[in-house]
Amino acid sequence: MKKTIRDINLSGKRCLVRCDFNVPMDAEGHITDDTRIRASLPTIQFLLSNGASVILTSHLGRPEGGFDAKYSLQAVALHLEKILGCAVWFQSVPEVIDDSVREKAAELKPGEVMLLENTRFVAGETKNDPRLAKDLASLADVFVADAFGSAHRAHSSTQGVSDYLPTVSGFLMEREIRFLGDALENPTRPLLAILGGAKVSDKILVIRQLLAKVNTLLIGGGMAYTFLKSKGYEIGSSLLDESGIELASALLKEAEEKGVQILLPTDVNAGLSFSNETDADIFPADAIPADRMGLDIGPKTIECFVAEIEKAGTIFWNGPMGVFEMPKFATGTKAVAEAMAKTPAITIVGGGDSAAAVTQFGLASEMTHVSTGGGATLEFIEGKALPGVICILDH
Repeated sequence: MKKTIRDINLSGKRCLVRCDFNVPMDAEGHITDDTRIRASLPTIQFLLSNGASVILTSHLGRPEGGFDAKYSLQAVALHLEKILGCAVWFQSVPEVIDDSVREKAAELKPGEVMLLENTRFVAGETKNDPRLAKDLASLADVFVADAFGSAHRAHSSTQGVSDYLPTVSGFLMEREIRFLGDALENPTRPLLAILGGAKVSDKILVIRQLLAKVNTLLIGGGMAYTFLKSKGYEIGSSLLDESGIELASALLKEAEEKGVQILLPTDVNAGLSFSNETDADIFPADAIPADRMGLDIGPKTIECFVAEIEKAGTIFWNGPMGVFEMPKFATGTKAVAEAMAKTPAITIVGGGDSAAAVTQFGLASEMTHVSTGGGATLEFIEGKALPGVICILDH
């Protein structure tokens, strides 16, 4: 068990909190989805109510070569101030830490909050430069790791700081570890996994891990066509991961040997082109016309997948069933989301496009847990040790 902010005396302590404020913004710099900011609130509020002062740090986007106003956290500071209901002192310093930041941190009183500028404005951040880690650590007494979405990266602000400060998890990190860990190690059965996404080769390790644990695996989305091709089916001009055909065939054989049921689409909604306006129709999954590309699962597949969801005890979902960004091809993804929202089973949405989908359909609150991680979630499921988790003190 990892130590959390519940396990230490916070009164009078300055807490450096690594959050995940890597939020989407429009061309005008307005935040379009504040899910990750809101996910940090329970940790921040607990720290403040227990007599700590709070120094927040995060990255945003992938700035190159130092300060870039497009990636400034100023908009995050303003938004956080509104939803937190207290002042957030934003330190607009391109180098993230200078003497003025050090002075402000030293003067911070219990119950006060400050936010540092984007850590990736400093070149050493992604190289886990100990100089930046030391600078960050010098501002505080305790490091609170609460950015699960960045926990797979050994950066100065995610892992390096822990070399110089006692490190505990925030509530978001604790929740991610608990739900994702329990889903795989101690699930209520049957354990069902639903995978989508484009390439088999991108998720080979995830699938291998899941085959050792799940009862049933449903495969939809772009990667389904590589599995169908590996069975010798005609997939038309559907997305195909050429390098993944042999992998897909091997995984089907491995599943059979382990007694795991893999269900592929039996019908698909296929269009003439990658467009919401394209002519589209339902075709058998083993006979997609040469001029058609599969863009969503079909009604028979939806019926089958929903039936599996209804009888599962724990469900892990990562990857949409089709091009859900286009209304014409969102039916399969929406059906899966709605079935998961209705079931009494434990439902875990593995971040990325799946999290975006349940949010788009207004169903995120109906899930047991929606992960804030994308790559971090997949690496956790793969069984990899995440640098931003390993650094947290154990009980």
